[in-house]
Amino acid sequence: MRSLAIVLSGDCMKYFKAGLAAAVLIALGVISFHGALAQQGPDSDSSETVARPRKKNPPAEPPADPANAEPTNTAPAAEAAPSSPHNAPTDEEPAVEEPKIPSKFSKKGKDIPDGTATFSSDVNTVEMDVAVLDNKGHFLPGIPKTDFRVLEDNVPQQIASFSLNSDAPMTIAMVIEFSNLFQQYYSQGWFETLTASYGFVQTLKPEDYVAVIAYDLRPEILCDFTTDRAKVQDAMQRMRIPGFSEANLFDALVDTEQRMSNIEGRKAILLIASGRDTFSKLTFDKARKGVQEAGVPIYAISMLQAMRIMAEQYMSDNQRMDFLQADNEMNTFARESGGQAFFPRFFGEFPSIFQSVSAALRNQYSITYQPSNQAKDGQFRKIKVELVDPQTGVALKITEKGKPVKYTVITKAGYTAPRAVE
Repeated sequence: MRSLAIVLSGDCMKYFKAGLAAAVLIALGVISFHGALAQQGPDSDSSETVARPRKKNPPAEPPADPANAEPTNTAPAAEAAPSSPHNAPTDEEPAVEEPKIPSKFSKKGKDIPDGTATFSSDVNTVEMDVAVLDNKGHFLPGIPKTDFRVLEDNVPQQIASFSLNSDAPMTIAMVIEFSNLFQQYYSQGWFETLTASYGFVQTLKPEDYVAVIAYDLRPEILCDFTTDRAKVQDAMQRMRIPGFSEANLFDALVDTEQRMSNIEGRKAILLIASGRDTFSKLTFDKARKGVQEAGVPIYAISMLQAMRIMAEQYMSDNQRMDFLQADNEMNTFARESGGQAFFPRFFGEFPSIFQSVSAALRNQYSITYQPSNQAKDGQFRKIKVELVDPQTGVALKITEKGKPVKYTVITKAGYTAPRAVE
């Protein structure tokens, strides 16, 4: 009898241990699942976008009686894009559909009454920011208006206004590649990406607005434009475990460009990526056109340059070509948007890169002109800004302590002319 009790107690102990192990595994699975949800890659459901909020649905109203309803002329609420982060709408202000204000001057469906004054504007004004940097990336101030020459499609233009903006606050969106392609947990790419991201955030001034966007299969806004550095740090903490192995650079970059196109003031995109695109819906040509039309400067920092050099002897020709193409694409996006591209090989290069980006954004010459070609044909117009001697018209020579200084003039590559309104 005693031996039977011992056998039974032994069996119970085995079942107890098995049940305890199963409970521990289930608990660990739940914790891991919630952790993955909190730290996985980009999510498609973002409550707030960068500079352009999602369309808010007004609260449902009870249906009206069709028999007693009066016909009204209503228009759907437009999805507004605020001019700056200062007046970004919040979730407490839903967009509500309101009827249009009736007007006897409406052109729709009838002619304008005789004797009514009409006004139209046929003059376009082009605005652009110009940075003049020396070969060390330092901004060159004190250049007068008469030394600048603006060419549109190789035709000289008359400068309408000219000003120097120095030490101005900036609005910048950090677009960061974070996928299992090159940012596997605790890998060299993972460490390099986070080092560059955290390092740039530490160089920002208190009045600077910054947004954090991570992308893999799709972009996710981790933090909307804010001056609160605690929110930015919380967003950076979410970049720990990537969710997908795709890196859709073109889609993420054009989406951010379009969202920031209506923001006023000093604005830019800081792109931290390898430059590889694996599964975007947009092609390179369409992405290039979208970047040109939006006109938001892109400052691109390429990752994994040192690793590529060490692994080049083991790469196939196709792999080497993919990385060379990635570098060329990042350089093209930066150059045609009026920004710069950097290809650091060492971590020690990051501080000087951040300093160059800050100097280029905070210190710029603002130039406006009215193009001589006022045709509204929707064509792309190329812009070139030069420094010339106003007396001779030749390239301006800048000297410092008696020695010539090599300089670079940085501005956007052009703009798309508006189309005629019907």
